[in-house]
Amino acid sequence: MPLSSVCVFCASSDVKDARLLAAARDLGAELAANGIATIYGGAHVGLMGALADSALAAGGEVFGVIPRALVDREIAHRGLTRLEIVDSMHERKARMAALSDAFVALPGGLGTMDEFIEIVTWAQLGIHAKPCYLVNLDGYYDNLLAFFRDAVVRGLVKQQNVDRIRVLTSIDDLLQALLLA
Repeated sequence: MPLSSVCVFCASSDVKDARLLAAARDLGAELAANGIATIYGGAHVGLMGALADSALAAGGEVFGVIPRALVDREIAHRGLTRLEIVDSMHERKARMAALSDAFVALPGGLGTMDEFIEIVTWAQLGIHAKPCYLVNLDGYYDNLLAFFRDAVVRGLVKQQNVDRIRVLTSIDDLLQALLLA
């Protein structure tokens, strides 16, 4: 069954790297072109904003989920197909998971890592069996991947759980994987 929605975790901060912004825009446009709704954190800034604006401009559906405490701080996007304001980060993550058929992490900071690692942990625990993709653009996640390898060697993480993360290095590779999921 083809994917109908994809959750994308990515930076809401002021991103300076034009390649990362272009990648977020490309992903948003391609999701829309393929009839896949974008589920994300609801901000209109950073990679989040670039992703949402591009998907909307391409005629796609974009659903944002943002905690009430972050509406002003993250500058909630007011032009979305739907913006849900929830009470907590926990509720945000649960709601985005419920709305999504797959999960993608583009480059981001601590919030992106928190959301993506939690969703992978939920897969490890059997809470869901949805695909989890880490897009390692320009080697952004090389150190994180090295951390995972070290954790496996030390016996702190099982290789089968690291293998739940499908690592890709381009938006084109991600789109191929999503369309085959």
